[in-house]
Amino acid sequence: MDKPQQEEFRQDAPEAVDAAYIKKRKIVSIVSLAIFIALFAWLTFAVGGPLVQLAQEPEKFRAWIDEKGMLGQLLFIGMQVLQVVIAMIPGEVLEVGAGYAFGAWEGTLLCMVGVAIGSTLIFLLTKRFGLKLVEAFVPREKLQELKFFKKEKRLELLIFLVFFIPGTPKDLLTYFAGLTPIKLSRFLILTSIARIPSIVSSTFGGHALGEQNYTFAIIVFAVTGLVSLLGLGAYGLLMKHKNKQAQIEEAHGAQENEEQ
Repeated sequence: MDKPQQEEFRQDAPEAVDAAYIKKRKIVSIVSLAIFIALFAWLTFAVGGPLVQLAQEPEKFRAWIDEKGMLGQLLFIGMQVLQVVIAMIPGEVLEVGAGYAFGAWEGTLLCMVGVAIGSTLIFLLTKRFGLKLVEAFVPREKLQELKFFKKEKRLELLIFLVFFIPGTPKDLLTYFAGLTPIKLSRFLILTSIARIPSIVSSTFGGHALGEQNYTFAIIVFAVTGLVSLLGLGAYGLLMKHKNKQAQIEEAHGAQENEEQ
């Protein structure tokens, strides 16, 4: 090989290696994402449904937990993690079941631990796979509604408020949070604190059912339902305001670009 050919080979080789490496990473990412989605679908239909049915019958749920002994707490945490990952499973059902089976305070603690683990898992997976993963679980129109989160100057305050307001799609928002600049540690601290009132109301209501204090349980669930309806209304107004604000900013930015 003459000298010019050797120099050309040396210049092309790193580019060829980089291209092969990038292609390999893409293949690994696609396969990993496909496996995760398949596992998600299996868990939804094979595990998620039966767990919800079990938690909807508090007496059977408590008996099932009692049979497991010390393993019961770990199993419940696993169920709570699954609920967060499979965002369509209603978290309130498990929270009420936790209060019924474990008592108000222990049930609250177990729910908080499970939610933190599940949120961490989703956050890290979203950081790893990006928008492709989120689009597999969140409808595109929902993503369009939430895109202003990426540009929000007061991102941490907004996340806290959304997770604090009852009735908001918190688990769907957890998927989107990984696409924002917020750090995992800050996200967990803010959302864990913001979730406390909602979780406590459910576990205390479940505990009241277990103690056959039906009057207190009815009051708790009635107040929670009313606050959730108000929360949904507030969330709708917040999303409408933020999206309108984002549209105005985009239009203003486009106008400035045209003038330049």
